[in-house]
Amino acid sequence: MGEDTTKEKDVHASPRTQPLPHTPAHDEAAALFGLHHERVYRVARRITGNAEDAEDVLQTVFLRVVRREEPSLRPEDAAGFLHRAATNAALDVLRRRKAARSEPLAHPELLPDRRPGPQARHEDSALRERVREALADLNPRWAEIFVLRHFDGYGNREIARLLNISWSTVAVTLHRTRAKLQSQLKGELR
Repeated sequence: MGEDTTKEKDVHASPRTQPLPHTPAHDEAAALFGLHHERVYRVARRITGNAEDAEDVLQTVFLRVVRREEPSLRPEDAAGFLHRAATNAALDVLRRRKAARSEPLAHPELLPDRRPGPQARHEDSALRERVREALADLNPRWAEIFVLRHFDGYGNREIARLLNISWSTVAVTLHRTRAKLQSQLKGELR
């Protein structure tokens, strides 16, 4: 009887239920997760506009850390790396969502309400949706810089430091991105 039980366990075991082999990358990812998971989630939530997608981005980012073939992240580089990874993964979600056209993209934190009242909130919500759709069409680097500036509130010099580019590159990219978005949104952005 004990033999049948063992065979039954083997038959019902699946690769998904088997633990992954423990590696030093797991320890690094666990430590980074403990320090940075809230920030990664907040970045993803602001960009994607919903909790479910933000949780998917969070999982994606830290799975990528585990699977990295490159050497460990230096502590001083981890926050910037994870922020960029969250931004890029969230933008990927927006692109997939736009392609599928299956979910609304509105999120109240993207742009502040300019006027009181339900009509203004509806108009702002629609504008936020169109901005998210337009971001999905941008060059990924442009979208990342725009998100860092306008979603996350970083200054141009902070963005330059995070992305290891010049301050003037950030300024020019933001100017071009805003012009492109204004063109796509036909002057709806102010």
